Order: sequence, then structure tokens, then C-alpha cells
Amino acid sequence: MLSKRNKQPGLLTQLIDVLLIELTNWRWSWRSMIVIGTLSPVLSMVALGVFARDSGKVSLSYVLVGNVVLAIMFNIMSNIESHVSFMRFHGMLDYFATLPVRRIALIPSLVTAFLLISLPALAATLIIGSLLLGVPLHISPLVLLVVPICAMPLAGIGALIGAKARTPMEANSINFLVMFLLLSIGPVIVPPQKLPAVLLILGRVSPATYASSALRQVLLGPITGQLTIDIAVLLGVTVMVYWWVSKAIDWRQ
Repeated sequence: MLSKRNKQPGLLTQLIDVLLIELTNWRWSWRSMIVIGTLSPVLSMVALGVFARDSGKVSLSYVLVGNVVLAIMFNIMSNIESHVSFMRFHGMLDYFATLPVRRIALIPSLVTAFLLISLPALAATLIIGSLLLGVPLHISPLVLLVVPICAMPLAGIGALIGAKARTPMEANSINFLVMFLLLSIGPVIVPPQKLPAVLLILGRVSPATYASSALRQVLLGPITGQLTIDIAVLLGVTVMVYWWVSKAIDWRQ
């Protein structure tokens, strides 16, 4: 007789199954998610662009790419935080735990689902922002690799907030505060020469700093050796955060 462990499907099958479940959950609301997910960063871009125009193309490029990072946070990080929090307080984690699905498969599947849903909003934010700010795009094929790598650590932070917060309201408040801090410290929206030294130092521990740097290189060019450092840091943060999330999520063994 086969053991229970042997009866479980492979990890790839589990990832695909959970991904399909999540995509099905949002089949009625994905259009509104795209509209809302585009509107917020575009309005932010318009407001910041007014002040950045007098500072030249460099400042405008930071506004453009920084708001693409904001779009990733708004569409993926915040949605995963809300979804994990909702699952905790409505018993959905107990449901998933009864399925032949390993805990390690849940968060990557959530990230992939929200990334797929948010791609139109990210593309719209980039194109509209480029036209509004007059910043030309020089998109590298590496963008297909860099965008998911940038999304993973930010999504993991959202999942961690949703898994640790005591109430859904607390989760939303903490998520907003973390988003604000990640965008404020380091050269994400503002060029480094316009930031105080203390924010530049703090920005070295923020994944948003490395995400913004990587995206600037693959969206606007040129690509330098810094891209390798950015990707390595983002992957390292992803591994640490996902390990923490896997420990934080209550899962019936």
C-alpha cells in the first residue's frame, strides 16, 4: 500500500493546481483590479512629474520607474497581503491544508496569479508614464526575467504581513506603512543626489531600491554590472522572506 506521501502529486502539479484555483477566484473582478491598479501609479506619476520636469530627464526617469515599482506594490504586494489575511481569518488556509498541497506551494502560486493579473496594469503604467513624462523606453528582453524577480520579494513581504497581523485592519495599516517606507528610503522615485545620506544608507536594505535599479536598466538602459548585484540581492531577500512566511502560516501537518 502506498504511503500518504507517495500519493501526493508532484510539487509542479501542486503549484499549477493552486495557481488555477487562485485565477478562478478572480475571474469576475480582474478587470476592476487592472483599472484600479493602473489609476493609482499613473496619478502619482502625474503629480510627481510636475515637480520633476524642471530637474531634467534623470529625475523623470526615476519618477517613471519608481511608479512602476509602486504599481508592483499596489497590484501584487497589497493584494497578497489582503488575500493572505482574508484566508487566515475566514478558514481558507484550513481548506488548503486539507488538500494534497504542500505549504511551500501556496505563496509562489499566489505570487504568480497576481503577477499574471497585474501585467496589463504594469504595462499600461509604463506606456502611459513614458508618454506623459516624455521618457523614451529602451526595453531589454531581460525584462521578462527581471519583473518577476522584482515582484517576488515585495510579494513575500505582503504575505508575511498578512500572515502575522492580528486583524485585517492591522494588516492593511502595516502594509500601507511598509509601502510608504520602501518608496521613501533609497533612490526609488527620487534620484540619489537629491536624497539625504541617511536615506541612501537605509535604502541599501530595501528591496525596492534594488527593484527600481534593475527595472531602470532593463526598461530605459543601459544594462551594467549592477544588474547582477540587484538580481542577487532580490533573490536573497526572496529566499529569506519566503522561509519566514512558510514558518508564519498556520498549516495543519
